[in-house]
Amino acid sequence: MALSVSSSKLSTDDKKQEAFLFPKFVVMGHRGFGMNMLQSPDEKMKSIKENSILSFNVAADFPIDFVEFDVQVTRDGCPIIFHDNFIFTQEQGVIIEKRVTEMALHEFISYGPQKDGANVNPMFRKTKDGRIFQWKVVKDDPLCTLKDAFVKVKRSQGFNIELKFDDNVVYGEEELRQTLENILNVVDEHADNRPIIFSSFHPDAARLIRKLQMTYPVFFLTNGGCEIYADVRRNSLDEAIKICKEGGLQGIVSEVKAILRTPNAVTLVKDSKLSLISYGQLNNVVEVVYLQYLMGVEGVIVDMVMEISEAIASIEARNEEDDEEDDGRKCLILLGEESKKVKISSDAIAILTKFVPKTTLFVQQ
Repeated sequence: MALSVSSSKLSTDDKKQEAFLFPKFVVMGHRGFGMNMLQSPDEKMKSIKENSILSFNVAADFPIDFVEFDVQVTRDGCPIIFHDNFIFTQEQGVIIEKRVTEMALHEFISYGPQKDGANVNPMFRKTKDGRIFQWKVVKDDPLCTLKDAFVKVKRSQGFNIELKFDDNVVYGEEELRQTLENILNVVDEHADNRPIIFSSFHPDAARLIRKLQMTYPVFFLTNGGCEIYADVRRNSLDEAIKICKEGGLQGIVSEVKAILRTPNAVTLVKDSKLSLISYGQLNNVVEVVYLQYLMGVEGVIVDMVMEISEAIASIEARNEEDDEEDDGRKCLILLGEESKKVKISSDAIAILTKFVPKTTLFVQQ
């Protein structure tokens, strides 16, 4: 059953918002039922087309609280759901790229499978290392708009709407404002009582969406220093906290590695009266999710929706006394079916944290 967060709507009368707290540990499906990694040998990463209505509704069949997806706006002002900055296709045997925000809506939805079953314009995807793969998944689905999601996805399912912008483009305030207003027009018309939060890696977009509306919580997305950007506001949890406090935002969505390698991260965020959830591939490891649950992180964005959501739904936390060996290992997390429950002690937590890299991954130019 999806999380009821009608209390997540914020008072439009209060310019200074009090701390926002999720009523329970939340699980969010990354781009629906999980992102597509076309280069991965793991078939689970290619099972259902990401950021599609099919993906959102399949995810909603599991005990998750939100689906997370990326929203951009087409040239003619329509908010659409798509992660990448460019669509790659093939014309006369040559791979070409087209910027999503420079397309009109009719051109955008012409790529990939169509509602009539045709697939005239095939889609490809370029990985960070430059390789190009045809976008083939087991269960494909047409590209969709934000309005489609509101109309066609189960109304009890929460939406984490990521406001997507290109890291390599400088946006003026008016351009940001127009983009966000187009998105808000759809939200205002179709949201009803659906739980909604906004999130963005773009500091100015996050702060502006907060100024434009005070109904829904706004979270700042950060790599927490796992990647370095020219904009220093994106390079640490400290900067993320500063952005939130100055802009009146409600929380932070951090790369999980940044949380695990900073022992006092959760305390710093909570002391600032902010909520904290995480994203990243480590969130597909059940033990890492357990660890964050113990640390006080309030939720996780995951690709392995079935495995993680069903595990979290059956969490049982308890303290165990060991009469023979009182070594402080009292905190255990028991997860899953009785025959498959996993226990994590404080010693195991210490071991897990040692696997988190202490250095940044690469420099973003």
